[in-house]
Amino acid sequence: MSDKMKIRPAQGRLGVLTPGMGAVATTLYAGVLGARKGHTKPIGSLTQMGHIRLGKRTDNRNPLIKEFVPLAGMEDLVFGGWDPIPENAFDAAMTAGVLEERDLLPIKDELSAIQPMTAVFDPKFVKKLEGTHVKTGATKMALAEQLMDDIKNFKEKNKCDRLVMVWCGSTEAYEVPSEVHQTLRAFEEGLKNNNESIAPSQIYAYAALKMGIPYANGAPNLTVDAPAILELAMENRVPVCGKDFKTGQTLMKTILAPGFKARLLGMNGWFSTNILGNRDGEVLDDPASFKAKEVSKLSVLESILQADQYPDLYKDLYHKVRINYYPPRGDNKEGWDNIDIFGWMGYQMQIKVDFLCRDSILAAPIVLDLALFMDLASRADQRGIQEWLSFYFKSPQVAKELYPEHDLFIQQTKLKNTLRHWMGEDLITHLGTEYYDS
Repeated sequence: MSDKMKIRPAQGRLGVLTPGMGAVATTLYAGVLGARKGHTKPIGSLTQMGHIRLGKRTDNRNPLIKEFVPLAGMEDLVFGGWDPIPENAFDAAMTAGVLEERDLLPIKDELSAIQPMTAVFDPKFVKKLEGTHVKTGATKMALAEQLMDDIKNFKEKNKCDRLVMVWCGSTEAYEVPSEVHQTLRAFEEGLKNNNESIAPSQIYAYAALKMGIPYANGAPNLTVDAPAILELAMENRVPVCGKDFKTGQTLMKTILAPGFKARLLGMNGWFSTNILGNRDGEVLDDPASFKAKEVSKLSVLESILQADQYPDLYKDLYHKVRINYYPPRGDNKEGWDNIDIFGWMGYQMQIKVDFLCRDSILAAPIVLDLALFMDLASRADQRGIQEWLSFYFKSPQVAKELYPEHDLFIQQTKLKNTLRHWMGEDLITHLGTEYYDS
């Protein structure tokens, strides 16, 4: 065993701030509030329902994660957020149509009390939405300062001891880092000069990190992976992670692809298409926003299959991803995959996957886990990129010289071993020779 890391206790209330109060955020709020009343269970949440093995298999030590590490309790969470649409959380949840009225009415008063703060919004980055509940300011720095005032007021009003921020807003138009994103000094000058390359999500991240608040990026937006914002995270000793919640189709890829590679089955092609009709689908109907999502989705197989090491199996892989806006489907997205694989002596096989998923139902427990784990990281004095949380993302953020690890099972091992290490427990390698040594 190693020495146990010093982690400050999770005392008091934890404020969870979500830029974006649409389908994902309101589904999170409702699930937590419903669980508090005993109406539901936090299914899908590793922090609430997951166990962790400690020591040898014969030791039979398998505590719940929430009993092993000092996480904030769900009863201590307070929710708030920003949105360019002025609906309160109850009305927004009804509009989103993810949850049925029978699940929302018992918590109507609590949800209705969660009113969105005016959002930082720029139609250039989200062309398919019309924002009416938005901030105005002479400069983007002024908007950042308004966000910081919102954060201070929220913390004081709700008597919060700590805060975390998780992006739950729409996918912004695809963007590559420009000169303004390279250094913190350049970025702050850009804020003062209204640089057109600074997106709203970057302003939220800047405001959070300036105030020492951990930030998790749930969309494929360029935010905490920009060098300037990462510099701020390191300077202010704040943990960050991202990007893009790993939910439906990509979740399936990170489950299936490692299995094909483990058995050394070749692959000629993987075609993926999606239909969905929620606000996310409408936003992704814009080519610039779809480009950001496409890049996030396409990176998964390349990293898992490692065609450079296995050219006979994967060098000619054709990988295509499509997303189609189809209003009748609502939040119940359908992800369809056709996978062309080959085996012994090159003989061809096919696999078809039709995942009728509920995107926000899959995303809500991710937001909960990220909020609790990022708060834990902050109390453990961690700063910068939290790669151990790659488990939750389509495009895991890693150090500049590293490739991202996409294999879901390696990601899970990394996460649990991080918790074991912090708590002074032995890491689990699954070697198992100790059971057979004579």
